[in-house]
Amino acid sequence: MKVCHLTSAHPRYDTRIFLKECRSLASNGFDVSLVVADDLGDEEKEGITIYDVSQSNSGRFGRFTKTTRKVYEKAIELEADIYHFHDPELMYYAYLLKLKGKKVIYDVHEDLPRQLLTKPYLNKTSKRFLSFIIEKVENFFSKRYTSIVAATPYIEDRFQHINNKTITVNNFPMLEELHDSGLNLKKKNQVCFIGGISEIRGIESLVKACEKINGRLVLAGKFNNALFEERLKKLKGWNNVDFIGFVDRDEVKRILAESKAGIVTFLEAPNHINSQPNKMFEYMSAQLPVICSDFELWKSIVEVNNCGFCIKPDDTMQIAEKINLLLDDSDTVTTLGLNGRESVVLKYNWSIEEGKLINLYKNL
Repeated sequence: MKVCHLTSAHPRYDTRIFLKECRSLASNGFDVSLVVADDLGDEEKEGITIYDVSQSNSGRFGRFTKTTRKVYEKAIELEADIYHFHDPELMYYAYLLKLKGKKVIYDVHEDLPRQLLTKPYLNKTSKRFLSFIIEKVENFFSKRYTSIVAATPYIEDRFQHINNKTITVNNFPMLEELHDSGLNLKKKNQVCFIGGISEIRGIESLVKACEKINGRLVLAGKFNNALFEERLKKLKGWNNVDFIGFVDRDEVKRILAESKAGIVTFLEAPNHINSQPNKMFEYMSAQLPVICSDFELWKSIVEVNNCGFCIKPDDTMQIAEKINLLLDDSDTVTTLGLNGRESVVLKYNWSIEEGKLINLYKNL
């Protein structure tokens, strides 16, 4: 069966798209291709043929118009049996593929209408209007696709009444990718945050808390805003921050092995309180205690499995207190880390989710 994954916005080696879904399908006997737009050219990798339609430096508007069209044209050229797309901006072209008699899967990574409500570059009225319109458009097209793959149970609940062929394929970590069996020998007096760096992710409170910690914060990722970056670097807590920018997966593994805790203190927002952040499960997979926001869903994971602490994401004193506790208590780090790792081995790992994806494809 010929399968074609489509993305106009994600990098070719995206963790969910390539490392998990495409590789799992290829290893289970499917003929898999991936269409991307990253200007890196075509290639064959791990049994997957990658086709690059090129962005040509066209900017965000050009990506929405020209790049999406190129992705569609390449998709038609490949004549696959199943098309699996990952970006809302491809919804219209995915619908055209469905009209041509193709099986089409929409992989919903985020709750887009709620995500729009947090965009800092939109005013309150624009956010609400765009969120309303986008939800109507997304619902219209989603009802007509062959199937919906949701990245979280919350997203599945939203789409289930629209398309009854909706399933959850959680974005849980691959068991051995980030786990270092010799990690206890490598620990430094540090904690870490790895991922996109933005105000809504609670980074300002985290850096302020660093003024009061007895160690270092390793901050790895890209800033989404230069002014926000400039503001953070003026805080006193920045003196205890090691900012290393974007890192690849091997470097992520090294940082996790050297750290005593992983931080994910996102601020309260509609698309945060019901999300399941990848980094939280990756910290657990790497046997790190987690310090995270006290959202009810996150508490049901971290507190129930006794693998970290849930705190108010804007409470700098509480953040600093929990960081210091872990920096100063190796036994607690070991206990909480082992609990998190065990829960990943038992229930929060990609091998379980892979089975759901393969079964969906076989049923199609």
